[in-house]
Amino acid sequence: MCSESLVLGVDAGGTSTRAVLTTAEGTAVGYGVSGSGNPISVGPDGAVRGVWGAVEKALAQAGAAIGDVSLLAAAMAGNDATGPGEWLRDPLAAEGFTGDLVFESDLLAMYFSGTVAEAGYGVVCGTGSSVIRVEGGRTVATADGLGWLLGDRGSGFWIGRRVARAVVEDLDDTGPVTTLTPATLARLGIADASDGTAGESRAGVNGRRDGLEALIHALYAARPIELAGLTPLAFDAWEGGDAVAAEILATAGGELVRTFEAVRTVAGPVVIGGSILARSGPPQDAFARGIAAAGAIEAPIRVSDGAAGAAFLALRHAGLAPGAAERERLVETIAALRAGGPAGGIGEGAPRA
Repeated sequence: MCSESLVLGVDAGGTSTRAVLTTAEGTAVGYGVSGSGNPISVGPDGAVRGVWGAVEKALAQAGAAIGDVSLLAAAMAGNDATGPGEWLRDPLAAEGFTGDLVFESDLLAMYFSGTVAEAGYGVVCGTGSSVIRVEGGRTVATADGLGWLLGDRGSGFWIGRRVARAVVEDLDDTGPVTTLTPATLARLGIADASDGTAGESRAGVNGRRDGLEALIHALYAARPIELAGLTPLAFDAWEGGDAVAAEILATAGGELVRTFEAVRTVAGPVVIGGSILARSGPPQDAFARGIAAAGAIEAPIRVSDGAAGAAFLALRHAGLAPGAAERERLVETIAALRAGGPAGGIGEGAPRA
């Protein structure tokens, strides 16, 4: 067994899970990635597979065993919304884990991946979207994050849904012609013999424009969240000068500003993550203008995920009072591990099967 105290931070997302094994000094010595670790997305059994898959890889990279870990902090949407945590605690115990298990917000982990400021804002905009205000190192206010049906304003789903509506309105002669139409039909494998002229002969199925009937069936057959897959088409069309796509993306940025305003009180660092704000374009531009107008005095801090923040929170729960130096060390050593660097030689313990 390794003689050095180790903690694990787990950033359990709806798509992928990242685990960071770190020493008490904030040096990451193991890193692993696996599938979804969120019980809301894939159910408790699927989430356990995702978490353990990432944890096992981090332990193997460091040459450690799960019994060497004194605390595991799992950061995920809903803060273990499924209950008290036995769904994860029991399987970990079966693998030999005897330490403490705590749950944290994935948004708070993302926030601390970018800063150690005790007060500020975290903004995520990927498939979904949400904004938090942090005070005293804890989340004190949250806006949106309401899911595809009730919210996620400005998110990938929000954009994708508006792309679908714009295409349907184009084919139904109730909206402007847009290059999103042929791009969407091609993406879905739907043939369209029309020339895009509004009011042309409706010789297709049920008197609809050619391609519309097939599009309707394709969209309703998919899970609603899959509309997020149409978002890249909006950016491509915008780059090509399409006015409809430009309006959709600019409005998405404005919706994010509206969400930010719902929790804003005083100026503080703004940490942003998620694919929509990571890409140059109208959403990013509109959001940057909006937070500047709201009084943010620093440029947004961009992070790729919440891995470093999850490890930071694990250290904090272990009573180790990490600061800026520890977070910076985490960021640097995680980057080295991701690039295939050395684990750091913490001990001779073998990973558990």
